[in-house]
Amino acid sequence: KMREYTEKKETCGTICLKYLLFIFNFFFWLAGGAVMAVGTWTLAEKSDYISLLSSSTYSATAYILVVAGVVVMGKFCLVYFILLLCIFLLEIIAGILAYIYYQQLSMELKQNLKNTMTQKYQKEGEESVTSAVDKLQQEFKCCGSNNHTDWADSLWIKSPEANGRKVPDSCCKTITDLCGRRDHPSNIYKESGCITKLENFIQEHLKIIGAVGISIACVQIFGMIFTCCLYKSLKPEPY
Repeated sequence: KMREYTEKKETCGTICLKYLLFIFNFFFWLAGGAVMAVGTWTLAEKSDYISLLSSSTYSATAYILVVAGVVVMGKFCLVYFILLLCIFLLEIIAGILAYIYYQQLSMELKQNLKNTMTQKYQKEGEESVTSAVDKLQQEFKCCGSNNHTDWADSLWIKSPEANGRKVPDSCCKTITDLCGRRDHPSNIYKESGCITKLENFIQEHLKIIGAVGISIACVQIFGMIFTCCLYKSLKPEPY
């Protein structure tokens, strides 16, 4: 009788553990979708601005989240400790990279944004930069890196192709062809530079990437504990 009681107790415990693991994995699957969504959103929604950064860390953190999310979505019923550990590490890495890059972003933009804008704007083969600069200036209502005077150093502005423009047309409050010839405050975003606005925008995205990556990774710890317990519980059974 004692033996039957023990076997019944173990069976009930195993069943409860299985259900707990199933419920956990269902929510974990949903969390994986959220992780993948954040990474995809970062890459798709504002991917143009990636070309303005000299470092690939920003895009790398998003790609890591996408990969982690895809793996989570694909494993739904295959609960393996090593797979959980890999996902855990991917998400921790994404969170750490986001935090590190958050710290160095300001210095990178100060050193490189003006140079990127003035040297690569409208240059052949740098169409992604040109598109990103135009989108940046229109979306954030700004002109130049620090202010509109940065464009005086632009290779394109100095060239005949600029047709007498002092700033790109995307600096204008209302865009019309050749509106960049007139740099009056009523016509362009004269006093507002783009560097601070771009920095704030990217830092907000990095906060989200870091928070999502590390938060979901912490939840992973429970998944690994459940997996170990279930494995230990099922190991003596013949199936």
